[in-house]
Amino acid sequence: MKDNPVDNETKKLLLVDDDPNLILLVQDYLEFQGYQVTTADNGRDALEILEHEVPDLIICDIMMPEMDGYELVKQVRQDSRISWIPVLFLSAKGQTTDRVKGLNTGADVYLVKPFEPEELVAQVESSLKQAQRLIDKSGGSVDGAQQGEKIHVPADVTLTRTETKVVQFVAQGLANREIAEKLNVSQRTVESHVSNMLNKTRLHNRTELARWAIQNRLAH
Repeated sequence: MKDNPVDNETKKLLLVDDDPNLILLVQDYLEFQGYQVTTADNGRDALEILEHEVPDLIICDIMMPEMDGYELVKQVRQDSRISWIPVLFLSAKGQTTDRVKGLNTGADVYLVKPFEPEELVAQVESSLKQAQRLIDKSGGSVDGAQQGEKIHVPADVTLTRTETKVVQFVAQGLANREIAEKLNVSQRTVESHVSNMLNKTRLHNRTELARWAIQNRLAH
Protein backbone atom coordinates (compact mmCIF):
# COMPACT_ATOMS: atom_id res chain seq x y z
CA MET A 1 0.00 0.00 0.00
CA LYS A 2 1.01 3.61 -0.43
CA ASP A 3 2.66 5.36 2.49
CA ASN A 4 0.86 8.64 1.97
CA PRO A 5 -2.11 9.23 4.26
CA VAL A 6 -5.47 8.11 2.95
CA ASP A 7 -8.19 10.74 2.99
CA ASN A 8 -11.83 10.09 3.83
CA GLU A 9 -12.81 9.92 0.16
CA THR A 10 -10.41 7.11 -0.66
CA LYS A 11 -12.33 3.97 -1.50
CA LYS A 12 -11.10 0.71 0.02
CA LEU A 13 -10.96 -2.35 -2.20
CA LEU A 14 -10.34 -5.99 -1.27
CA LEU A 15 -8.52 -7.88 -4.05
CA VAL A 16 -8.70 -11.68 -3.80
CA ASP A 17 -6.65 -13.86 -6.19
CA ASP A 18 -4.17 -16.72 -5.89
CA ASP A 19 -2.02 -15.41 -8.77
CA PRO A 20 0.71 -13.22 -7.21
CA ASN A 21 1.57 -11.62 -10.56
CA LEU A 22 -2.02 -10.54 -11.18
CA ILE A 23 -2.31 -9.30 -7.59
CA LEU A 24 0.81 -7.16 -8.06
CA LEU A 25 -0.27 -5.70 -11.39
CA VAL A 26 -3.87 -4.99 -10.43
CA GLN A 27 -2.96 -3.63 -6.99
CA ASP A 28 -0.38 -1.26 -8.47
CA TYR A 29 -2.79 -0.04 -11.13
CA LEU A 30 -5.68 0.50 -8.70
CA GLU A 31 -3.48 2.26 -6.15
CA PHE A 32 -2.15 4.49 -8.94
CA GLN A 33 -5.81 5.39 -9.61
CA GLY A 34 -6.15 6.46 -5.97
CA TYR A 35 -7.75 3.41 -4.35
CA GLN A 36 -6.61 1.77 -1.12
CA VAL A 37 -6.13 -1.94 -1.82
CA THR A 38 -5.95 -4.86 0.61
CA THR A 39 -5.10 -8.28 -0.84
CA ALA A 40 -5.88 -11.91 0.01
CA ASP A 41 -4.75 -15.19 -1.61
CA ASN A 42 -8.09 -17.02 -1.34
CA GLY A 43 -11.63 -16.83 -0.04
CA ARG A 44 -10.77 -18.05 3.44
CA ASP A 45 -8.12 -15.36 3.91
CA ALA A 46 -10.56 -12.79 2.55
CA LEU A 47 -13.21 -13.74 5.13
CA GLU A 48 -10.65 -13.29 7.91
CA ILE A 49 -9.89 -9.80 6.60
CA LEU A 50 -13.62 -9.02 6.35
CA GLU A 51 -14.03 -9.78 10.05
CA HIS A 52 -12.20 -6.56 10.92
CA GLU A 53 -12.23 -4.57 7.67
CA VAL A 54 -15.22 -3.52 5.56
CA PRO A 55 -14.13 -2.54 2.04
CA ASP A 56 -16.25 -0.56 -0.39
CA LEU A 57 -15.89 -3.26 -3.06
CA ILE A 58 -14.51 -6.81 -3.43
CA ILE A 59 -12.63 -7.89 -6.57
CA CYS A 60 -12.40 -11.66 -6.59
CA ASP A 61 -11.06 -14.53 -8.70
CA ILE A 62 -13.29 -17.61 -8.91
CA MET A 63 -10.94 -20.61 -9.03
CA MET A 64 -8.79 -20.48 -5.87
CA PRO A 65 -7.50 -22.99 -3.28
CA GLU A 66 -8.92 -23.20 0.27
CA MET A 67 -12.14 -21.39 -0.72
CA ASP A 68 -13.23 -20.39 -4.22
CA GLY A 69 -14.94 -17.19 -5.26
CA TYR A 70 -18.42 -18.74 -5.37
CA GLU A 71 -18.24 -19.78 -1.73
CA LEU A 72 -16.75 -16.43 -0.69
CA VAL A 73 -19.60 -14.48 -2.32
CA LYS A 74 -22.14 -16.86 -0.79
CA GLN A 75 -20.71 -16.21 2.69
CA VAL A 76 -20.59 -12.44 2.10
CA ARG A 77 -24.22 -12.33 0.93
CA GLN A 78 -25.36 -14.24 4.04
CA ASP A 79 -23.72 -11.78 6.46
CA SER A 80 -25.95 -8.71 6.88
CA ARG A 81 -22.96 -6.66 8.05
CA ILE A 82 -21.22 -6.95 4.68
CA SER A 83 -23.91 -8.31 2.32
CA TRP A 84 -24.29 -4.89 0.66
CA ILE A 85 -20.68 -4.82 -0.63
CA PRO A 86 -20.49 -4.95 -4.46
CA VAL A 87 -18.51 -7.94 -5.79
CA LEU A 88 -16.64 -7.98 -9.09
CA PHE A 89 -15.66 -11.44 -10.33
CA LEU A 90 -12.48 -11.94 -12.34
CA SER A 91 -12.33 -15.23 -14.22
CA ALA A 92 -10.61 -16.93 -17.14
CA LYS A 93 -13.92 -18.69 -17.83
CA GLY A 94 -15.72 -16.64 -20.45
CA GLN A 95 -18.62 -18.83 -21.54
CA THR A 96 -22.14 -17.49 -21.15
CA THR A 97 -22.96 -20.27 -18.66
CA ASP A 98 -19.98 -19.22 -16.53
CA ARG A 99 -21.07 -15.58 -16.55
CA VAL A 100 -24.64 -16.51 -15.65
CA LYS A 101 -23.46 -18.74 -12.80
CA GLY A 102 -21.21 -15.99 -11.45
CA LEU A 103 -23.96 -13.38 -11.50
CA ASN A 104 -26.55 -15.76 -10.06
CA THR A 105 -24.18 -16.62 -7.23
CA GLY A 106 -24.35 -13.00 -6.14
CA ALA A 107 -21.62 -11.14 -8.03
CA ASP A 108 -22.51 -7.71 -9.43
CA VAL A 109 -20.00 -7.73 -12.30
CA TYR A 110 -18.28 -10.55 -14.21
CA LEU A 111 -15.03 -9.60 -15.97
CA VAL A 112 -13.21 -12.15 -18.14
CA LYS A 113 -9.42 -12.49 -18.04
CA PRO A 114 -7.40 -11.15 -19.75
CA PHE A 115 -8.90 -7.70 -19.37
CA GLU A 116 -7.72 -4.17 -19.97
CA PRO A 117 -6.87 -2.27 -16.75
CA GLU A 118 -8.99 0.64 -17.96
CA GLU A 119 -12.02 -1.65 -18.20
CA LEU A 120 -11.46 -2.92 -14.67
CA VAL A 121 -11.28 0.62 -13.31
CA ALA A 122 -14.43 1.59 -15.23
CA GLN A 123 -16.31 -1.40 -13.75
CA VAL A 124 -15.00 -0.60 -10.26
CA GLU A 125 -16.11 3.02 -10.53
CA SER A 126 -19.52 2.04 -11.91
CA SER A 127 -20.12 -0.46 -9.08
CA LEU A 128 -19.03 2.04 -6.43
CA LYS A 129 -21.35 4.72 -7.83
CA GLN A 130 -24.27 2.29 -7.86
CA ALA A 131 -23.55 1.27 -4.26
CA GLN A 132 -23.31 4.94 -3.23
CA ARG A 133 -26.70 5.67 -4.80
CA LEU A 134 -28.24 2.88 -2.72
CA ILE A 135 -26.54 4.18 0.43
CA ASP A 136 -27.77 7.73 -0.28
CA LYS A 137 -31.29 6.43 -0.84
CA SER A 138 -31.24 4.56 2.48
CA GLY A 139 -30.43 7.70 4.44
CA GLY A 140 -26.65 7.75 4.19
CA SER A 141 -26.06 4.44 5.89
CA VAL A 142 -25.21 0.99 4.59
CA ASP A 143 -27.50 -0.26 7.34
CA GLY A 144 -30.41 1.62 5.82
CA ALA A 145 -32.79 -1.26 6.32
CA GLN A 146 -32.92 -0.50 10.04
CA GLN A 147 -32.32 3.27 10.00
CA GLY A 148 -32.51 6.19 7.58
CA GLU A 149 -35.18 6.71 4.96
CA LYS A 150 -38.07 4.31 4.96
CA ILE A 151 -38.77 2.62 1.64
CA HIS A 152 -42.29 3.41 0.44
CA VAL A 153 -44.48 1.15 -1.67
CA PRO A 154 -48.15 1.42 -2.72
CA ALA A 155 -50.49 0.92 0.25
CA ASP A 156 -52.43 -1.91 -1.37
CA VAL A 157 -49.46 -4.23 -1.95
CA THR A 158 -50.17 -7.82 -0.96
CA LEU A 159 -47.86 -10.79 -1.49
CA THR A 160 -48.81 -14.40 -2.07
CA ARG A 161 -47.51 -17.00 0.37
CA THR A 162 -44.80 -18.07 -2.08
CA GLU A 163 -43.77 -14.46 -2.78
CA THR A 164 -43.43 -13.89 0.96
CA LYS A 165 -41.11 -16.89 1.22
CA VAL A 166 -39.08 -15.67 -1.76
CA VAL A 167 -38.69 -12.12 -0.39
CA GLN A 168 -37.59 -13.52 2.98
CA PHE A 169 -34.77 -15.39 1.24
CA VAL A 170 -33.92 -12.30 -0.84
CA ALA A 171 -33.62 -10.33 2.41
CA GLN A 172 -31.20 -12.96 3.71
CA GLY A 173 -28.98 -12.28 0.69
CA LEU A 174 -29.60 -15.56 -1.14
CA ALA A 175 -29.19 -15.71 -4.91
CA ASN A 176 -32.12 -16.82 -7.09
CA ARG A 177 -30.43 -20.18 -7.68
CA GLU A 178 -30.19 -20.83 -3.92
CA ILE A 179 -33.80 -19.75 -3.36
CA ALA A 180 -34.92 -22.13 -6.13
CA GLU A 181 -33.11 -25.01 -4.42
CA LYS A 182 -34.69 -24.24 -1.04
CA LEU A 183 -38.21 -23.98 -2.48
CA ASN A 184 -37.67 -26.89 -4.88
CA VAL A 185 -38.73 -24.85 -7.91
CA SER A 186 -36.93 -23.67 -11.06
CA GLN A 187 -34.73 -20.60 -11.02
CA ARG A 188 -36.98 -19.11 -13.72
CA THR A 189 -39.93 -19.42 -11.32
CA VAL A 190 -38.04 -17.52 -8.63
CA GLU A 191 -37.06 -14.82 -11.14
CA SER A 192 -40.73 -14.51 -12.10
CA HIS A 193 -41.76 -14.08 -8.44
CA VAL A 194 -39.07 -11.41 -7.90
CA SER A 195 -40.18 -9.59 -11.07
CA ASN A 196 -43.82 -9.69 -9.96
CA MET A 197 -42.92 -8.27 -6.54
CA LEU A 198 -40.86 -5.48 -8.11
CA ASN A 199 -43.87 -4.59 -10.28
CA LYS A 200 -46.25 -4.68 -7.31
CA THR A 201 -44.03 -2.61 -5.02
CA ARG A 202 -42.68 -0.35 -7.80
CA LEU A 203 -39.20 -0.85 -6.38
CA HIS A 204 -36.17 -0.86 -8.64
CA ASN A 205 -34.06 -3.85 -7.61
CA ARG A 206 -33.53 -6.76 -5.21
CA THR A 207 -31.66 -4.57 -2.72
CA GLU A 208 -34.64 -2.23 -2.27
CA LEU A 209 -36.96 -5.23 -2.10
CA ALA A 210 -34.83 -6.76 0.67
CA ARG A 211 -34.75 -3.51 2.65
CA TRP A 212 -38.50 -3.08 2.32
CA ALA A 213 -39.00 -6.65 3.57
CA ILE A 214 -36.75 -6.04 6.59
CA GLN A 215 -38.37 -2.69 7.43
CA ASN A 216 -41.81 -4.27 7.35
CA ARG A 217 -40.71 -7.31 9.34
CA LEU A 218 -41.42 -9.71 6.47
CA ALA A 219 -37.93 -11.16 6.85
CA HIS A 220 -36.97 -13.48 9.68
